[in-house]
Amino acid sequence: MSYVNEQPGATAPPSTDRFRGIKRYGKKFTTRDGWLGDYDFAWLCSPGLPWGKHKATRAPQFYALDADLPILLAMTCGFQHALAMLAGLITPPIIFSSALNLDGSTQAYMISASLIGCGILSLVQMSRLHIWRNYYLGTGLITVVGTSFATLSTGFSIFNSLYANGTCPTTTAADGTVTKGPCPDAYGMLLGTSLICSFLEMGMAFVPPKKLKKIFPPIVTGTVILLIGASLIGESGVLNWAGGSNDCHLRPETGIFRLCPTIFAKRPLPWGSPEFIGLGFLSFITIVLVELFGSPFLKNASIIVGLLVGCIVAGAAGYMDSSAIDRAPGITFLWVKTFKIRVYPPAILPMLAVYVSLAMEAIGDITASAEVSRVEVDGEVFDTRIQGGVLADGVGGFMSALFTVTPLSIFAQNNGVIAITRCANRTAGRWCCGFLIFFGVIGKISGVFLSIPNSVLGGVTTFLFASVMVSGIRVLATIKWQRRDRFILAGALSFGLGDLLVPEWYAHLFDGHTL
Repeated sequence: MSYVNEQPGATAPPSTDRFRGIKRYGKKFTTRDGWLGDYDFAWLCSPGLPWGKHKATRAPQFYALDADLPILLAMTCGFQHALAMLAGLITPPIIFSSALNLDGSTQAYMISASLIGCGILSLVQMSRLHIWRNYYLGTGLITVVGTSFATLSTGFSIFNSLYANGTCPTTTAADGTVTKGPCPDAYGMLLGTSLICSFLEMGMAFVPPKKLKKIFPPIVTGTVILLIGASLIGESGVLNWAGGSNDCHLRPETGIFRLCPTIFAKRPLPWGSPEFIGLGFLSFITIVLVELFGSPFLKNASIIVGLLVGCIVAGAAGYMDSSAIDRAPGITFLWVKTFKIRVYPPAILPMLAVYVSLAMEAIGDITASAEVSRVEVDGEVFDTRIQGGVLADGVGGFMSALFTVTPLSIFAQNNGVIAITRCANRTAGRWCCGFLIFFGVIGKISGVFLSIPNSVLGGVTTFLFASVMVSGIRVLATIKWQRRDRFILAGALSFGLGDLLVPEWYAHLFDGHTL
């Protein structure tokens, strides 16, 4: 039997490591290398041409997860990540608040809460907190979260049902035109339903990824994502492009929605007016031109550039209203406004399906993040990243409801930023989270987003929703197609697309008519 001396050893002088760290940070903040390093910023800002001979350029240095990153590069890459996310983050709260006819201050708060919640929960994903044994919370990569578009279609169904059954107020004009009133309680029901359904995704995090893919194969998840994108284009994107997705698209002859967005707007016009179509097309074509001719920096921010160009022209033409900016508070935070969280039972099954698709989409997005970050894409460490990412995604769905935000899930757009900038460093990701929280805390920024005309927003969101469809197609493209797969997809699309194109096809099914 051997005995081990358990007496504590001599304590090392505390000054060495402590002062070494202080000197390292002092050097980082006081030297050119600490601020700039040797990164090729000229390459990052140089425009490209889609034709002609491409000049050979040396690719910038790749910065790994925990490499020493120059301060300015960390800020620049973090800002690019924030810009790449921004349009996707503000779109769902704007659409939800417009569908429920909420007042301007509530709409501005919902945008701010979305930005702040995304910043906080993205930090959780990047931190990779160890829980127990081989279980983690978060991926440890630059994995950012954003407001899920998948919730929009379920939210619309909840809102329409609550207006139809009288839970939400409506008024009927003499000519039969129905006008929907403000209904914050419907948003609370959406939050409550998403909160309890988030436990499904948390449970899925403890199932091995290979088994999850067998239970929910790509033929299922890809079809769901494809149909979600298609429904969003029809229910929101194109409607806003033509003037608005509220009741004005019905073109009633009386009431406040006789013109879009309402008769009280600064320059209202009938839905489908060429002025609206032109503004939306300007935003859309700007995104295309930036992708063709823009520098790597601009390409990462193409959606925001499209919004900016559209807003400049809309403002010059008199379509923008600054009242939303004037009403927005200077500083805000979570829980400035609250909603009654309740569960809407008929929406539980659809919301569970949403969380299943979010979990499977998260697995694909984490795999893509690992590839562009140049870390292992198989093995035990990778499996723990998948487990931690899906668990954090489920926890994010729970916490986002408490943050008064609809489910926040992993965003895939930022993988493109990593690939282009060659920076997978988590310091840049933390700067991104800081920018998002800052944008949310400054309430006037939400007012600026809220003043964007519907047509400009519609031109951009149509592109975003189409990219959701492309994500579904990308998932379907991974299938080794057989007759059975083609049969399943054809059957699913028969009802899925049929209902999207002709939603009233079963409206008279139970009218009681007999031959």
